[in-house]
Amino acid sequence: MAEVIWTNAAKNDYWKNIEYLQSEWTLQEVYNFIDKTDALILLLLKQNLVFKPTDYKDVFHVPVTKQITLYYRILENYNIELLRFWNTYQNPKKLKL
Repeated sequence: MAEVIWTNAAKNDYWKNIEYLQSEWTLQEVYNFIDKTDALILLLLKQNLVFKPTDYKDVFHVPVTKQITLYYRILENYNIELLRFWNTYQNPKKLKL
């Protein structure tokens, strides 16, 4: 079975989003974000789905929530590399993958 590989940028983005939700929203919003992320990762692993392509080679993106987009790539061995959890309110020109 394929594995999920988290880049350092993806880990940092993920935890920053959780910290933001903890400070500005309710615990339920934190759980919702975690649940949606987990469900999306499982979907990517089990369904062999490919979401919307980006301008980067072999990189795709899919919304986790209205404000957060997951950028990922499928590696040659079918492992999934999570690249970024990008807040859509940020300047898209600052996105580095």
